[in-house]
Amino acid sequence: MVHVRPKTTAAWAAAAILAFVPATAGCSDDSGGGSKSSPTPSVTAPVTPSPSAPAADGPADPAAAKAEIEKNWTTFFDPKAATDAKVKVLENGEALRPLLAAFSGDKNAAQSSARVTDVQFTSATEATVTYDLLVGGAPALPGTKGTSVYQDQTWKVSVKTLCALVELSGNAAAPGC
Repeated sequence: MVHVRPKTTAAWAAAAILAFVPATAGCSDDSGGGSKSSPTPSVTAPVTPSPSAPAADGPADPAAAKAEIEKNWTTFFDPKAATDAKVKVLENGEALRPLLAAFSGDKNAAQSSARVTDVQFTSATEATVTYDLLVGGAPALPGTKGTSVYQDQTWKVSVKTLCALVELSGNAAAPGC
């Protein structure tokens, strides 16, 4: 059936990208998102933020932040990108280095990539990202939603996004997800 094939391809794509996730134990969103209990009023010298650094209610330069998010998502899902490059654009990426290194040798993951189609900022440090998961350049999971987080002065693919893909691939029991 022609209508079943895209779903099969989508499931294959998710499984291919996440084939090695259950082998890792670091897939959690423990970014310590708690806030300080009482703000301390103070007067400080003005600091010029980087163009994509968050302001009180969103990035100081939304266009620059969106461009950074698109670039970093493309890098994260690029099968030709080095593991070091992927570590830099994944939330808590260093903890997930073994998983990312495993992807680099997987022939199925080598056919998968992503294209960001929309970015909506939800706070100073988070954005909802709509993207198409591609297999061989063709959309396998169009209109997929994920999140980007601002960590270490970089807009990164969130661990929540990675864990959502793990769940989609049928590996709901992956550690930390």
